[in-house]
Amino acid sequence: MAKILRSQSACAHQLKILSDSTRLAVLELLWSGPKHVGEMNTILGLEQSLLSHHLKVLRDEGFIRATRDGKAVLYQLETAIFDNNAGRIIDLGCCRLIFA
Repeated sequence: MAKILRSQSACAHQLKILSDSTRLAVLELLWSGPKHVGEMNTILGLEQSLLSHHLKVLRDEGFIRATRDGKAVLYQLETAIFDNNAGRIIDLGCCRLIFA
């Protein structure tokens, strides 16, 4: 029973991370391919510090990954969670979210 509760707790935590509209907007942008912060900021129109905060949360939770691209950082969806071949689906392990 304790293992099930831990699993449910982890799932609830991931869903809480995804409940933020800004984070969902970031994921939506990254579905079309990797982007730099400047590109995302131009589209979303957020303060850079706020966008950086959301990117850190998504990165820490394993939804996105960041790689160095010269002096910039390139963000992309984490392939273990997002399978482009399956459509716009987020597989959390406990549940799958399908975006139209």
